[in-house]
Amino acid sequence: MNRDFWAEAIGSFFLFCTVIGSGIMAERLAGGNVAVALLGNTIATGAMLFVLIGIFGPMSGAHFNPAVTLVFRLRGELTSATTLRLIAGQLAGGIPGVWAAHLMFARPILELSSKARTGTGQWAGEFIATFGLVFVILGTSRHRPQAVPASVALYIVAAYWFTSSTSFANPAITLARALSDSFAGIAPADVPAFVLAQLCGALAAMVAGRFIFSPAEPSA
Repeated sequence: MNRDFWAEAIGSFFLFCTVIGSGIMAERLAGGNVAVALLGNTIATGAMLFVLIGIFGPMSGAHFNPAVTLVFRLRGELTSATTLRLIAGQLAGGIPGVWAAHLMFARPILELSSKARTGTGQWAGEFIATFGLVFVILGTSRHRPQAVPASVALYIVAAYWFTSSTSFANPAITLARALSDSFAGIAPADVPAFVLAQLCGALAAMVAGRFIFSPAEPSA
């Protein structure tokens, strides 16, 4: 396998493990205070994103997200083979990350979530969260590429709080969260609508980014 596969796999492992593991830890320590638990989950995820993008960005782009990878394919910046390889790495590394979190916190390794996340508000939250994420990546990559790790991490920290869905914004992690009956989980039946909203948000951001971030045409 290519290095970019392993970069996406290892990065997704630690990202997904962080999302699930910090959610379990935060829920245990928060004493029933959901806001405190979400804050703990948020800080850990944002910090890990900053680190992982800094490490793996030069190797694979540090997508860790099929929606982002798809957008770069549609923009002609990736081949189909590379796109499939990166998405395979995201799933191959990410799902074991969920299982590793379960192992560390003495939960059943294999389980399904019972946490319902559905309805127009949640779907709108996922559309907006993913639109914003992809838009931030496209804009920052063009104008301040050195700021991508901080920009993406800070965006996700904010989006955890301003979106109704707590900003999954990632089809792979949505699928992985369905395999954890924990604070960060999502019921399997609710996954397809989340993924559809995420893909629509990503494609809308690609169109908007093409218009806003394209080189300005010279004046007549």
